[in-house]
Amino acid sequence: MSQPTGTRSLDALLEAPLASEGDGVVIHRAFPTHQMGEIDPFLLFDHFGPIDLAPKEARGFPDHPHRGFETVTYVLDGEFEHRDSFGNHGRIGPGDVQWMTAGSGLVHSETPGRNLYEHGGRLQGFQIWVNLPRKDKMKAPHYQEISGEKIPVAKSPGVECRVVAGEALGVQGAVQTHTPIQYLHFTLQPGATVLQSAPATQNAMLYVIEGMAETQGTAVGRFHMATFAGDGDQIAFRNPGEAPLQALLLTGEPLREPIARYGPFVMNTREELQQAFDDYRAGRMGTIA
Repeated sequence: MSQPTGTRSLDALLEAPLASEGDGVVIHRAFPTHQMGEIDPFLLFDHFGPIDLAPKEARGFPDHPHRGFETVTYVLDGEFEHRDSFGNHGRIGPGDVQWMTAGSGLVHSETPGRNLYEHGGRLQGFQIWVNLPRKDKMKAPHYQEISGEKIPVAKSPGVECRVVAGEALGVQGAVQTHTPIQYLHFTLQPGATVLQSAPATQNAMLYVIEGMAETQGTAVGRFHMATFAGDGDQIAFRNPGEAPLQALLLTGEPLREPIARYGPFVMNTREELQQAFDDYRAGRMGTIA
């Protein structure tokens, strides 16, 4: 059977409502909400901030476990320090990406960087959860940490794209993924247009960080997400405004596997989910020193 060709139509338009997560971090959560569950293979989409913090006001995400999926942290402003139960410790700042494969399980924390905590400043970025296929859920945990200057940048007239994963404008992304995924951060000058490859088999979404996007004749405002039908192999959007547009475009091949999910664990069966809780309570995922 031949695949659909052409531009994909709009499926839904969602607002990411305000919420609080971790130790009081302000977020806009696109999903899961009462409007939308996971968008296979993506499990969660949080935009933290943007918020201007006074000295010693910054908060983070204290020690917590994960198993069965990946967490992707992309910082636009501010900084986070992370530690885990395997002894890993690092810092990610503006433009940096941490793609953490939790796999069989670990305990980690994400706290404000010392400079942000002591002196205050703007905090903004994203955390997105990506499901792992059944065959990879119990792989050993590992990280892909990529500094901002190592993320490839694709350009065309009026358009710049930071290619975290996948491909845009002929440029390959920095991250290796378990399943086909595109994670693209576009900046469009007023009047600029993008036509991005997005296979019909993949779920796709466009989230506006700053400015206004227009796709299929529909305006997509700040803190809003557009999802697309699988009736074409490209996504078209433009900047109809007078200020630059910043947007994330995500696409991913759905796993189409059963999901057993509760809190920080995402498995395929209730029995596997219970085992994850048992392992965590027994200390088999370790503790942070």
